[in-house]
Amino acid sequence: MTTSLHRLYSFRRCPYAMRARLGLLFAELKVELREIVLKDKPAQMLSISPKGTVPVLQLTDGLVIDESRDIMIWALEQQDPQGLLDAAVLGQAKVLIDQNDNEFKHWLDRYKYSDRHPKMSQMEYRQRGEVFLQILERLLTENPFLLGHQPTIADIGIMPFVRQFAHVDRDVFYSLPYPNLQRWLQLWLENPFFLKAMVKYPPWQEGDDAVVFPT
Repeated sequence: MTTSLHRLYSFRRCPYAMRARLGLLFAELKVELREIVLKDKPAQMLSISPKGTVPVLQLTDGLVIDESRDIMIWALEQQDPQGLLDAAVLGQAKVLIDQNDNEFKHWLDRYKYSDRHPKMSQMEYRQRGEVFLQILERLLTENPFLLGHQPTIADIGIMPFVRQFAHVDRDVFYSLPYPNLQRWLQLWLENPFFLKAMVKYPPWQEGDDAVVFPT
């Protein structure tokens, strides 16, 4: 079966791919999903995005978008029924996502894989990552979402990384003094869009029928 849909190469557990899928879900867009195996990346994906990271969105006109934040923005620019690209806070949202991607992710990787980075202890890496969590906690003191009473691109762009941080050691995360952040994360983990984003699909292989996401 062939489709006339845009095509998304994704990997379920990757936080970058999660944010892209969330962007598509909030935009109410359907795509052809190709779930990949990181150890065996399909040649079709590598031919359009040689850097070999997910997500990769190939539009029907051939244009390739291979940065997760660009996929989110592109999707919500097509349609944004819940106003995630709220112009009033979009600048703030982009600053927060920059901090997440350029600072927090650095410490998150070292916290998660501390055995590969013996320069510091796992606790020290966690504490470095908590600097960003403290910023989020303060933002969530006044509002249920990061930048107000409604979700924005900041929430869906950052939540998958906070989730990953929390899942390194759930007991430790939920013992930390960030009740608003913990509440916010739990709400997202139960959000119907997130549950749809995390549906498990078999890895794509050449010749498979097209998988439409969301189903």
